[in-house]
Amino acid sequence: MKDIVRIPRVLLPKEGVDMSKWAVIACDQFTSQGQYWNALQDYCGDVSALNVIFPEYYLDKGDMEARIRSINDHMTKYLSEGVFREVEGVILTERETAYGHKRTGILLALDLEEYDFRTGVRPMIRATEATVKERLPVRLKIREHAPLELPHVLILIDDEDHTVIEPLVREAEATAPLYDADLNMNGGHIKGYLLPHPERAVEAIRALSSEDRMLSRYGDRTPFLFAVGDGNQSVATAKLMWESIKPTLSEAERESHPARFVLAEIVNLYDEDLVFEAIHRVVFGVGESFITEMQAALSGEGHVSLLYRDKMYGVSVPRVAAEAVKAVQNFIDRYLATHENASVDYIHGDGYLAEVAAAKDGVAIFMPVMEKRDLFPYVVRHGSLPRKTFSMGEAEEKRYYLEARKIV
Repeated sequence: MKDIVRIPRVLLPKEGVDMSKWAVIACDQFTSQGQYWNALQDYCGDVSALNVIFPEYYLDKGDMEARIRSINDHMTKYLSEGVFREVEGVILTERETAYGHKRTGILLALDLEEYDFRTGVRPMIRATEATVKERLPVRLKIREHAPLELPHVLILIDDEDHTVIEPLVREAEATAPLYDADLNMNGGHIKGYLLPHPERAVEAIRALSSEDRMLSRYGDRTPFLFAVGDGNQSVATAKLMWESIKPTLSEAERESHPARFVLAEIVNLYDEDLVFEAIHRVVFGVGESFITEMQAALSGEGHVSLLYRDKMYGVSVPRVAAEAVKAVQNFIDRYLATHENASVDYIHGDGYLAEVAAAKDGVAIFMPVMEKRDLFPYVVRHGSLPRKTFSMGEAEEKRYYLEARKIV
C-alpha cells in the first residue's frame, strides 16, 4: 500500500487557554439558527477557534471579504503570540456527547494524492456524497492565505473486527491526557491522549487494504480504505488548494509539503456509539402546491413525512434510504430551478427541523435514516451518495474545532 497515512505535527492550545471557549462546533451546523452563533460569539471571547472559522450561517450576511481577512489575521496572530503548543504523534480522542454516546477516534494526516471527489474515480480515500461546489469558493479563499487548518473532518474505516482503534484505548488511557475539557453549547466532553506507539495504528490501518480483504468484503480488488463521513467540502477544498500549489513545487518539495496532507479524525464505522442520523430538508418560500407537486412526482414503497403549518403530509419514495434521498433531492433541485423565491436548508434533528420550519414558514421534510453498514458497499457499487444523505450523530455531536496544523 502507498504511504497514504502520515503521523502529524498537531497544534493544541497551550495550557491556560480556556478549552471550553476555544473549541467550537463545525461550521456547517445550525445554518438557519442565528441564535446559536450569536450566543456562541457572546461566550467565546478573544482566544477561540470561532475567530478562525467561517460559520456558514454568515455566508450571506455582512462583508465576506472582511470576515475572511479577519480569519487569516487571527491565525497569524495566534501563531505569533504563542497561543499554541506543538505535539508530534497520533492523538486518540474520546468524545462524550450530551446524547449519551462516546465516540473514539485517532488524528492522522492523510495524503490528498490518494483522494478525489470526482465521480467515476476510485481512490483509496473516497467522498461519500456529491460535492456542493457552491460551498467551495469561500473555503478556498480562506485557505489560500491561511497558515493553519483546523479539522472538523471525520473519516470512516470499515473495521468490523475492531482491529485498529479499539486496541489502542487501554494504552492511551494509561497516560495523562493532552486535553480534558467540557465543550460549550451542549457539546458534551472531550479528552485527547498522545499514543505511546503511534506506528501500531498506522500498521493496523494498512492491513485493512489487502486485496483479499477488498475482494471478500466488496467483491472488488480496488483498494478502498477511507470514506469521508463528515467534512466532504473541507477535504475537497484542501484537494483543490493542493492541486493549485503542486505545479509550483519541485518533485522533492511535493513529497513533504504540508498542503499535500489533510488532518482528520479517523473513526471506526462499527464503533457502537457511532449513530447515523438523517439530514432533513426545510424548503422556504413555498406552500401546499409544493407538497402537491412532490406527491405527484415521487413514488415507491417507502414513505417520508412533511410538516407545514402544523399539518402533516405523506409522500411515497423509494424504499432504500439512499435512493429516497436522491429522489427527494432531485425533486427539490428541479423545483428550485423554476421557482426563484424558493430556497432549501439542511437541518439535523427532528426538533430543530420543526422549529426552523415554524419560525420561517417553511415546509419541513423528515428524511429517512441510512443503515451505516450499507455505506462502504454503496460507495463501491455506485460512487458517492446524494449530498446530505446521512449525519454522524445529531448537530451537537459533530466534531468541534480543537486541534490545528500548519499548512505552509
